[in-house]
Amino acid sequence: MVNVLDEHERTMAFADVALGQIKSLRQTAVPRNYEIWYVYATGYNPQLNKVINETLARCGKLSEADLEQVHDTYLSHIKTTDRIDKVGARVIGEIDDVMTLLTDALGMSVRYDVSLNGASQELAGAKNRDQVEAIVEILLKSTREMRDTNKALEERLTLSKSEIGNLQQSLEAMRTESLTDPLTGLGNRKYFDRMIESEVRNALAKGEPLSLLLLDIDHFKSFNDSYGHLTGDQVLRLVSMSLKQTIKGQDITARYGGEEFAVVLPDTALRQALTVADHIRRAVMAKELKKKSTGEILGRVTISVGVSMLKAGDNTDALIERADACLYAAKRNGRNRVICEIDPEYAAEIQSQVA
Repeated sequence: MVNVLDEHERTMAFADVALGQIKSLRQTAVPRNYEIWYVYATGYNPQLNKVINETLARCGKLSEADLEQVHDTYLSHIKTTDRIDKVGARVIGEIDDVMTLLTDALGMSVRYDVSLNGASQELAGAKNRDQVEAIVEILLKSTREMRDTNKALEERLTLSKSEIGNLQQSLEAMRTESLTDPLTGLGNRKYFDRMIESEVRNALAKGEPLSLLLLDIDHFKSFNDSYGHLTGDQVLRLVSMSLKQTIKGQDITARYGGEEFAVVLPDTALRQALTVADHIRRAVMAKELKKKSTGEILGRVTISVGVSMLKAGDNTDALIERADACLYAAKRNGRNRVICEIDPEYAAEIQSQVA
């Protein structure tokens, strides 16, 4: 009983910390936010705590986009894993049932074989019509049993094929869901990390060019503060729509985190990547942001873009770091622009970081 009371006290303490964080940061007390802060209070997920602490140190608060990203990256995949485990258990159960049926059918086949051999020997020694008819009757009965067993097996295999096909579709849907950002419909950070590693390895092995774009929405915080998180979400969707309309084919788009997006451009040199980046920038700026509830025109959204290209002997981290430095240079030099690693603004950014 003492252990139960201790557990009660411990969990209530975690709950108090979670609610205290929500209250002090003036966040909405929705289940998602409570879950984030409860896990934070337990300390069971060090990466989640690290990201939250770094964001609070940098910004003094967690935006709606930050909370969503933390939940998608560190918590929602756990639920997906549970669902995958359940589907996997159903597949295993289905296979076990079919194996049992196959074992029964194999046993029936062995008995039928024995019955045929026995009937053959008895027919050879049959003396009259009655004996022959009795042997034939036994054979007919065994044949009917074998036919019924085969029919049941065929029907069960057909059902299993359909069931396993449905389960495979469920697994594929969950796999896609686990790699998709729910707000924008683009790939999430997990998807980006997986794809860029693969594309970098492939480009280095083949000696082909590869470029990376990192995009950040200009003044995103002011949209959230001035018009609310729903409008902030609308801004994120506006940018994602521009990306979907501009980026085609083998190119890879993802929500990198918060208000940042990433585009991986395989088989694309720096000059071509700059053209793509500017097309995206213009496509975003061309769209007018309108408040859905009132129809009020809120203005236009702009983005800053950093562009880097893979070099011989490079790795993924170096490619991302250069694109990130270019992005910071674009932000520092007036926003709504594209900066790449051969621009003087990039060199100045690197110098400022060293200094």
